[in-house]
Amino acid sequence: MEYNKFIDHTLLKPEAKIEQIKTLCEEAKEHDFMSVCVNPFFVPVARKLLEGSSVKVCTVIGFPLGANTPSVKVYEAKKAVEDGADEVDMVQNISMAKEHDYEFIENEIRQIKEAVGPDIVLKVILETCLLSDDEIRECSIAAKKAGADFVKTSTGFSKGGATVNAVKIMRAAVGDEMGVKASGGIHTKEEMVALIEAGASRIGASCGVALVSK
Repeated sequence: MEYNKFIDHTLLKPEAKIEQIKTLCEEAKEHDFMSVCVNPFFVPVARKLLEGSSVKVCTVIGFPLGANTPSVKVYEAKKAVEDGADEVDMVQNISMAKEHDYEFIENEIRQIKEAVGPDIVLKVILETCLLSDDEIRECSIAAKKAGADFVKTSTGFSKGGATVNAVKIMRAAVGDEMGVKASGGIHTKEEMVALIEAGASRIGASCGVALVSK
C-alpha cells in the first residue's frame, strides 16, 4: 500500500527557518505528499514553492493552545486562506472542552468553517492527551455538527500525541463522513500503519520521508 497521500509533511517548530521550509516543500513534491503543514507566517512561502504541484498548503490556527477568542481564530483562518492555505487545522478551546461546554465548541468551529468557506478543508485539533475518552467523543461529535471536515488528535506540543485508542474513539464518533487525522509522536511506519488501521485517514508527521521510505 502507498501511504504518501496520507501524509501532511509538517514543520511547526518556532525556530523553523526559510531554508527548512524550502526543504520541506521539496520533499513533499518529491514524495507527492498530500500537504505541507506550516505556521501561518510561512503560508505565502509554501504557496509559492509548491506552485504547479498537487501538494496542498496546510496551516494551523489558534496554535498550539486553542485559547484565543473565536473572533481572533476566525480572522487568523481567513487571513491564512487569503495567503494561500488550502487546509486549516484549528485548535479547539480545550478549556471549554474540559468544562463540557460542547455548545461553545460547536459554535466556535462553525464560525471558522463559515469564514473559510466550503472549499477549504477544516480540521479540528482536539488535543486528546488532555481529554477523557468521553470528552474526545463529545468534541468529535461537536466538530461533526459544526461542519468540520476532519477531527485531529494532537498539536504535537502538549504532553502526548496520537494514540490508537483516541483514533478509534474519534472514528466511531464521526463515522465515515469525516476524516480523522492522527498527529504527534508518529516516528515509525509501524506506528503509522497501526493508526491508519484504527481509522486515521490522514497522518501529520515531521518525518514523512522516513514513514514512506522502503
